[in-house]
Amino acid sequence: MMYMLVGFWSGMVGSSLSFLMRLELGKPGLLWAESGQIYNVVLTMHAMMMIFFMVMPILMGGFGNFMVPLMLKCVDMSFPRLNSLSFWLLFSSLFLMVLSGFIDVGAGTSWTLYPTLSTLGHAGSSVDFVIFSLHIAGVSSIVGSINFMVTIFNARSVVVSLEFMPLFVWTVLVTSFLLLASLPVLAGALPMLIFDRNFNTIFFNPSGGGGGS
Repeated sequence: MMYMLVGFWSGMVGSSLSFLMRLELGKPGLLWAESGQIYNVVLTMHAMMMIFFMVMPILMGGFGNFMVPLMLKCVDMSFPRLNSLSFWLLFSSLFLMVLSGFIDVGAGTSWTLYPTLSTLGHAGSSVDFVIFSLHIAGVSSIVGSINFMVTIFNARSVVVSLEFMPLFVWTVLVTSFLLLASLPVLAGALPMLIFDRNFNTIFFNPSGGGGGS
């Protein structure tokens, strides 16, 4: 239920930001946005809210935690405290993401955080808050994925075999595997971006021998 509440709240915020974007694009010139940077910050916050804090919490955290134990005929998830840790990490990540929009000029990088827009284009600490937020959200997803996998393999009822598991449980299992395979890559790339921003490294600087985006 808590995942669903966070997801619905993030969805309402993201939808409101989408309405502001459409309002700005309705007529030529600047309407409510005083500069292009403000519009870019709203665009970034909209994308982050809808992808990381609405879709994933509702589909995986909300429906997953509710439906998987029912379909597997088990009492609860294998690790309830790990489940709680996953939620509070997500909540902390959401707080940092919202906070980033009010620091300096805000993070107007869009949700991809492409250099050099996220390095030279945003020298303030707002992008650092976004990166830390994504780090925490990634850890939350990894913890939740481990919990789903252990529950599906070890806590299901003896009358529910793998070949007769419902399709929704299979989708959660496959998604958990994909998250465990992809999120460590993201967790490795984000510190490189942090180092480029704050310690003058050249991981994403083609002129210095790094890999451009």
